[in-house]
Amino acid sequence: MARICTSLLLLLAFATPARAQAAAPPPPDFDRLLARAMELHQAGDLLGAVDTYKAALAIDPTRADALSNLGAAYVRLGQFDDAIAQYELALKRDPMSSAVRLNIALAYYKSARPQHAIPQLKRVLASEPDTRNAYLILADCYLQTGQDQEVVALLRPREQMFAGDLAFAYLLGTALLYAGDATEGQTYVDRVFGAGESAEAHLLLGIAHLGQHDYGSAKTELERALKLNPKLATAHSLYGRSLLALGEQGPAEQAFRRELDLNVNDFEANLQLGNIRKGAQRFDEASIYLERATTIRPQDLTARKLLAALRLQTGKTEEALGMLEAIVKEAPDVVEVHVLLATAYNRLNRKEDAQHERAIVDRLNAEAQAKQPAPIKKEPER
Repeated sequence: MARICTSLLLLLAFATPARAQAAAPPPPDFDRLLARAMELHQAGDLLGAVDTYKAALAIDPTRADALSNLGAAYVRLGQFDDAIAQYELALKRDPMSSAVRLNIALAYYKSARPQHAIPQLKRVLASEPDTRNAYLILADCYLQTGQDQEVVALLRPREQMFAGDLAFAYLLGTALLYAGDATEGQTYVDRVFGAGESAEAHLLLGIAHLGQHDYGSAKTELERALKLNPKLATAHSLYGRSLLALGEQGPAEQAFRRELDLNVNDFEANLQLGNIRKGAQRFDEASIYLERATTIRPQDLTARKLLAALRLQTGKTEEALGMLEAIVKEAPDVVEVHVLLATAYNRLNRKEDAQHERAIVDRLNAEAQAKQPAPIKKEPER
């Protein structure tokens, strides 16, 4: 199931210039340039600020505050890799700075790399356990990477810290619904609805209906969410899932593409479009989508299995074999993986290995058949 990146979190303050730190007196030109850079930064002249921060750092490259501020300017320009590089340099100069580490996490989060933001946020909270925003951002990163129970474990004990906070209710409610706890999850849905009709509230109901396989109701709620906020993250992706389940593949594809226009790193949209393109034998496109899906969630078995099957389908047998052998170690009872392995071994003329895989397929199918309930025998009519 797709994960939620709540739009409420995107309203959080993001990477602002730091105050100049106390340090050994630098050359007068450094002070003048840093002060000027901060003026330009605060006035919104980001390109001018970047150039002036660089000029200051050319005089004294050891100043963590100037490095961090340069990173913040890059963030506002959308140059996240450049920002992270500057923050990393600032951390080398001031390794205990939770503010700089939080800014690194925010840069990863804003650039849709939640898996990289998570360890940074955990370190921030280990040293600064009262940093409220860090809890919410970490929870959203967990949601995006499919770690629902981690969200619940993180947020549930902090109910008092976030009393009345709708972002908290939204995140915890979403995690509970994904984890299958509809009863407790509904209490947070009600809390979000209690603040008035919102796209987020309809999105939560859509998730609940998807969890119950009520795709018609999910479609209705997600349409309402998108009408209220067409840019609500993951709403198009979930809408696409409901449409696929209802057999509406064309509109579903459009929904997934709209999601990727908003967030190119949405896992569900990449996975589904990759699968659709694979089925249509548009292999180059399928590969792009599925590679991105496995990068976003490296441990997801479905994405890895589809990518391995695509590699096999396009003649990259050795690569497919390595992927399939890794998958079967983690999920030894998935029949389809053994079928694909048998095919790969056959193509590589490893007949004994192929025969071994076919025997496993026969065994697993027989075990599944044995677990099926016996048909009810009707008494003959008298």
